[in-house]
Amino acid sequence: METKILLDDKNIIVMKLLHYFITEKNYNPIILQGVENEIWLENLEENYKVVRIVSGYIHNDEQFHFDKFKTQRILKKIKKKTLSFSMNVFSIFLDLGDNVKEELNDNPNLLCVKIQDEADLNKNDMVKKVFPDLPTKLKYNEKGMELFVKITNDINKHNQIDAKKIEKVFKNKFPTITYTIIAINIIFYLVPILFGQYNNIINSFCIHGPSIRAGQYYRLITGIFLHGGLLHLLFNCYALNIIGSQLESFLGKPKFLMIYLISGISGALFSMIFGGDYASIGASGAIFGLMGSLVYFGYHYRVFLGNIIKSQIIPLIIVNLGLGFILQGVDNSAHIGGLIGGAIITMALGIKDKTTTFEKINGWIITAIFLAFTVYMAFVYAA
Repeated sequence: METKILLDDKNIIVMKLLHYFITEKNYNPIILQGVENEIWLENLEENYKVVRIVSGYIHNDEQFHFDKFKTQRILKKIKKKTLSFSMNVFSIFLDLGDNVKEELNDNPNLLCVKIQDEADLNKNDMVKKVFPDLPTKLKYNEKGMELFVKITNDINKHNQIDAKKIEKVFKNKFPTITYTIIAINIIFYLVPILFGQYNNIINSFCIHGPSIRAGQYYRLITGIFLHGGLLHLLFNCYALNIIGSQLESFLGKPKFLMIYLISGISGALFSMIFGGDYASIGASGAIFGLMGSLVYFGYHYRVFLGNIIKSQIIPLIIVNLGLGFILQGVDNSAHIGGLIGGAIITMALGIKDKTTTFEKINGWIITAIFLAFTVYMAFVYAA
């Protein structure tokens, strides 16, 4: 049974626009139930995160006003799902009636353009401002079914490449670094106990401000591998296994190791600043850094992880910080320092295929300023 495809002028424009936004601008289709005669596309990295191609006929101002109301209602759901605070929309109307007299662009966040043929794309100032290369990218040598086949094949190839990139990121990899850190934590706890040196090891290698300022800088790292008891060790190793194994798989081993160490050191510096002469031990500052890193990573992949970040990771951070302020003996300053350090060093290292060079440079600048400030506060101000 053969299926006939009607290639009228409107359908041809729709196909060309889809080809441009998907293959040139990396927009992805949004699946919406109950929406007819329009295509929604999203790219959270663009200034206009949503593009709508509306092919349905809109007769008058009442229909146009309802269209804008419906668009805003759908946008609220998309913003909630993708953890987006603002979302600009660019709507392309292909069949807007002459009876529509209402101002198209009274809302700068909901830009609308009326396009009847390809020539309008060259004439429309709004199109040339937002997507200046759009008119030239719609020129093809192919026509009719040959054009349809080309556009379909190009979009399929682009989607396959994107799917492979996503699969590579989210494919489970063996968490070598995570398991190594867990093993070190266990060894640093059991071996001193077996040789009767537990208290000596804690006293010699814990995070202790006066000792670190006296030149024992190694404590900034050794302290994050020591634990104050079996429950403390088990809790941190469990959290590290759950969070660390996922983040190591997402980011890769070198980045994960650097994030863990910078987070741990940041937590240790905060402990020096706010802990006075008290000693501190434990991996929780570094683990909070991993959670901060996971939030940053999840924000860039919020289409896939938005609900998890919003419903699980952020509440987990808030609850644990809250408990840190309530329970005695918890070094919450190390948690906060680790959380901040983990997030900003992840910004500096970048998320593959997501973070721009400009963002990474900013990340390194922020990380350098943050570490310099905490070192000054820990070694000079709090001394």
